[in-house]
Amino acid sequence: METTSRVGAQAPVAEGAQQLSSARRTVDGYLQAPFPWYGLDEAFTGPRWLMQVGTAADGAVEHGSIGHGDEPSVRGEAGSPGEPREKFAVVVTVAAQPSRRSADGTGLLEATSVSSAAWLAGVGLLSFTWPGQMDHTLRDDWLEQQTETAWSLADDLEGPEWSRLSLPVDGAAASFYYRESEFGWVLAGSTEAGVHLGAYGRGMSAYGLGFSVIKDIAAYA
Repeated sequence: METTSRVGAQAPVAEGAQQLSSARRTVDGYLQAPFPWYGLDEAFTGPRWLMQVGTAADGAVEHGSIGHGDEPSVRGEAGSPGEPREKFAVVVTVAAQPSRRSADGTGLLEATSVSSAAWLAGVGLLSFTWPGQMDHTLRDDWLEQQTETAWSLADDLEGPEWSRLSLPVDGAAASFYYRESEFGWVLAGSTEAGVHLGAYGRGMSAYGLGFSVIKDIAAYA
C-alpha cells in the first residue's frame, strides 16, 4: 500500500479527554503546512476545534485533524444509562505526496494515498472508543488489534467492507470510500486541491456532510 508508514503517521493513542488535551496543538503547526486544510462546509454551524498535526522526521507537516461538534472523550460503547451519545465529526487532511527521499538522503519515504487518509481516520475513531464490557487494563491489547484491522481495511478500499458515497467538496460532487462499524463511521477520498481527505465520527450522519477549504485557519486559534 502506498501510504504513510504507521510510525510516521503518528496516529492518536487513547487516554480519554486528557489525551485530547495533551495532543492538542496550537494553530502554529497548521500554519506551517504547505497545503490547504479542510473542514466541514458552511452548512455545519456548530463548534469547530483544532486537534493535532502529524509531521515527518524533518519536521514537515504531513497531515492534521479538525474537529466538529462535541469534543469526544474515550468511553465504552455501553456508556451510562441515559447518558447522551456524543455527536462529532473529525476531518483529516493528508498532503498528497509521491514516494520521496528521506531528509538524510539514505532512503525513500512511502507515498501518501487515499489509503493513508482511510487509516488515519480509522485509528482516529478507535482512539475514542472501546467496548463497554472490556476492562480498561485490556484496552491497549484491544486497540493494537483494532489498529491492525484498520490498517488492513485501508489497504483494501475496493473490498466488501467499503461502499461508495458521493459528497460535495468545495461545492462539487466527489466520490468517497465509506464504511460503518459499531464504533461509528469512516470515509476517505481525494480532492482537486492536492490533498487526501479522511473523516470519522459518530452521532452525526455522514450522508449529509460536505467539505470545503478552511479560508482562515488562524481563526481557530
